[in-house]
Amino acid sequence: MSTTRATTKDRSAATTLLRLWPYVRPARARLVTAALVAILASCTGLVIPLVLKWMVDGPVADGDTAGVWLGALYLLLLGFAEALLFGLRRWLVARPLSHVEAEMRAGLYRHLQRLPVAFHDRWASGQLLSRATTDLMLLRMFLAFPLTFLLVNAVTIIVGVIIMLLQDWTLGLVILGPAIPVMITCMVFEKRYHSVARLAQDQVGDLTTVVEESVLGIRIIKGFGRHRSQARAFRELSGKLRGTELRKAGLLATIWGVITTLPEVAIGAALVLGCVQVADGDLSAGTLVAFLSTALALRWPVESIGFLLAMTQEAATATERYFEVMNESPEQEDAPLSPHKSAPDDEGLRFHQVRFRYPDAPEDSPPILDLIDLHIRPGESMALVGTTGSGKTTLTALVPRLHEVTSGHITLDGEDITAMPREELRSMVAVAFEEPTLFSASVKDNVLLGMDEGELDRALSVAQADFVHALPHGTDTQVGEQGLSLSGGQRQRLALARAVVGRPRFLVLDDPLSALDVHTEAAVEAALRDVLADTTALIVAHRPSTVLLADRVALLSDGRITAVGTHHELLRTNAEYAHLMSGTGEAEDDDR
Repeated sequence: MSTTRATTKDRSAATTLLRLWPYVRPARARLVTAALVAILASCTGLVIPLVLKWMVDGPVADGDTAGVWLGALYLLLLGFAEALLFGLRRWLVARPLSHVEAEMRAGLYRHLQRLPVAFHDRWASGQLLSRATTDLMLLRMFLAFPLTFLLVNAVTIIVGVIIMLLQDWTLGLVILGPAIPVMITCMVFEKRYHSVARLAQDQVGDLTTVVEESVLGIRIIKGFGRHRSQARAFRELSGKLRGTELRKAGLLATIWGVITTLPEVAIGAALVLGCVQVADGDLSAGTLVAFLSTALALRWPVESIGFLLAMTQEAATATERYFEVMNESPEQEDAPLSPHKSAPDDEGLRFHQVRFRYPDAPEDSPPILDLIDLHIRPGESMALVGTTGSGKTTLTALVPRLHEVTSGHITLDGEDITAMPREELRSMVAVAFEEPTLFSASVKDNVLLGMDEGELDRALSVAQADFVHALPHGTDTQVGEQGLSLSGGQRQRLALARAVVGRPRFLVLDDPLSALDVHTEAAVEAALRDVLADTTALIVAHRPSTVLLADRVALLSDGRITAVGTHHELLRTNAEYAHLMSGTGEAEDDDR
C-alpha cells in the first residue's frame, strides 16, 4: 500500500501552530475575550476556598447559623457565576471557530484545484480527504479547548499556588514538590507523542484510501471475488492503526499516572502536616480547609495537562499535514519573459521540438516524448497512432497544460500556450479522455459544466447520447458516483458531448470511441465529421474507422514522430503503421 508522506522539519509544536495565525486573526477579538472570561471563571472558583475559610473560622466556630446560611449563599452565587462564565466562553468561540474551520477547508479545496496534475498523480486521495476532514476537525477542537485552557490552567495554577503560599508557605512548598518531575515528564511526553500522533494520522489517511478505493472499485472486487483479500488488507491497516492508537494511549496513561499520582501524594503530605499544625495550634482549621480546598481545586488544571498536551501535539501534526499540501506550488500563471512566437502563417496547433519527462522521473532517464515536431493546420484533423506506451496520451495532455513541457514549445494559432492564462487556454481547447470521468450530478450538469444550456441538445446529438432522454428524469437524472449507473459506452458518449458542447477552436480526443459498438461508433463518426469541419483536432486513434475521421495521420513511436501522411499513404509506405492498422498491434492505451 503506497502512501505519500512529506518530510517535515523538526519544529516545536508552538512554532508549527503559529502558522494558523492568518486564519485565526479575524477571530482574535472573540478568542481573547473568551480566554479572559475563562480565566475569570477559573479564578472565581478559587474564591470558594476563601469563603470556606471564613465560614469555618467564623460562623461555624461561633455557632452563627445565619452566617452559615449567608456563606452558603455566597458559595451558590460563586458556583452560578463560574458556570455562567464558562458557558459564555463556549458561546464566544463556537461561531468564529466553525468559520475558521470552514475557511481552511475551502482554502484547501481551492488550492487542490490549482495544483498540477503531477501532484495528484503522487498523492493518494485518502490522504487528501483525511487532511480536509479529520485534521481540520482536530484543529478546530484545539482552537476551541486546549489553546484556551493551556493558558487558563497555567494562570489558575499560578494564582492557586500564590493563594496557598499566602495561607501557609510551608504547606505550599510541600505542594510544589512534584513540579519539577511533572515538567520533565511533560517534556519527554511531548517529544514522543508527536511522532506517534503523526504516524496515526498518516495511517488514518491510508485507511481512508483503502475504503474509498474499495467503494469505487466494488464491481472489480465482486467480479473477481477478491472481497476477502480486500478485507484482509483493510484489517492489516486497521490493525496497524489500532497498534499506534494503543501506543498513544500508553503514553497518555503514563503521563496521566505521573501528573495524577505525584500531586495526590503531595496533597496527602500537606494534609498530614496541616493536621499536625492545627493540633499544635499553629494553624487554624479554616486555613487548613481553605488550603486543601485550593489544592483540590487545582487537581483538574494539573491533571488536564496530559490530554491538553496530547491534543496540542495532534493539532501540531494536523497543521503540518495541512501545510504539506498548502505549501505545494500551484500551476504557474505567469507568462514567460520571452514567449515563443511563430510566423504569421504558422497557425493551428504546432509542436516545436517538444521534449517531456515526468517531474518525478530521474534526470538521466530517457524522456517520454523527445523532439516532437508536428503541425496541425487550421481546420485540420490529425489522428495520432502508436503502440501502447508510445506517449500518445501524454502528448495530448500537454496541449491544455495538464503537464508542462520539459523543453520546446507548443503554439495555438502562432501563440505559445505558456503565454496564455490557463483559463483562456482551456476555454479554447476541449478534451475528451479515453477514461471518462463523470460526477455525482445530473446528466445536464456533467455535460455542460457551467456552460450555456442552449448547446446541450446539439452536443448530445453529436455524441449520439440521445439515450439520456429515456432516463427517469431525462437530462436531470443523477448519474451516480463516477457515473457507474451508466454503461462504459454511455459514459464515453457523455464525455464526448462535454468536449464538443462549447464549439471549441481546438479539440483533443483521446480514443473517444473505444467503448462503443460498431453501429454506434459509425453514427458518432458521421456526426463528428460535421464538428471536425469547424475545428482543429488531434485525435488519438487505435481503430482504422477512427483514423479515417482525420485528414492526416501522425505515427508516434518510442516518443518520436516517425511518419506523417494520409492513412492510405502510410499504409503503403510504413510497415509499422500497416502492422498497427492490421489489428494485430491494436491495444488499449496505457501510456505514461
